[in-house]
Amino acid sequence: MISASMKTISKMMETLPDKSQNQVVEHLRYYIADFQDELKWDSLFEKTQKQLIKFARQAKGEIKKGYSKPMDLNQL
Repeated sequence: MISASMKTISKMMETLPDKSQNQVVEHLRYYIADFQDELKWDSLFEKTQKQLIKFARQAKGEIKKGYSKPMDLNQL
């Protein structure tokens, strides 16, 4: 079954000339591909969230214990 959103898009597309419809479809292809990439990155980031928190806590602990020192940008 087609969602209400898809029906709306379909009706909007029907009002456009064929050439314009093709341009919109091409634009949507790029937009959807980019959106799918974003969803993938969000999913990957979410899966690593616990590890990132663990490493951040570890780093804070090492800083408290004096195992690290401020970065000297002149030494890079």
